[in-house]
Amino acid sequence: MQTLSLIVAAVTLALDEITKSWAVARLSGGRVVHVLGSLQFSLSYNSGMAFGRGQGLGPVIGVVALVVIVYLLIGLRTEGSRLSTIAVGLVMGGAAGNVCDRLFRGSGWFRGSVVDFIDLRWWPVFNVADIGVTVGGLLLVVGSLFLRSDRPAR
Repeated sequence: MQTLSLIVAAVTLALDEITKSWAVARLSGGRVVHVLGSLQFSLSYNSGMAFGRGQGLGPVIGVVALVVIVYLLIGLRTEGSRLSTIAVGLVMGGAAGNVCDRLFRGSGWFRGSVVDFIDLRWWPVFNVADIGVTVGGLLLVVGSLFLRSDRPAR
């Protein structure tokens, strides 16, 4: 199961990096791509945390995200359900994607801003890493509420 979590994390990180590279290359200069309904792609950078709060706290947020990733890696030693294994992989991959932005898309160590580009126009702009963290977190909650821990994983 550990391998599955690491594969999910690697795929999430790769998709995040590929889509962010596309967004920076294609959406710079204010270009907007309308997709469907209120969904559009428009480039923005976030030096804070969720919903644009905590601007300028990138170094703190980056260190906390690294601690979470290490904690989840250590937690992979214990067997869990397939759902929790996938969920942990999504959270790790998403957190790693945003940490990469903070590390490599700025003027100094953890001084970078996260690339966001998925814009629903009625919700803050986000990215694939954010989807991984959110869906993974929701799956962990659902799993803890509905899956009994004394049942073996399938």
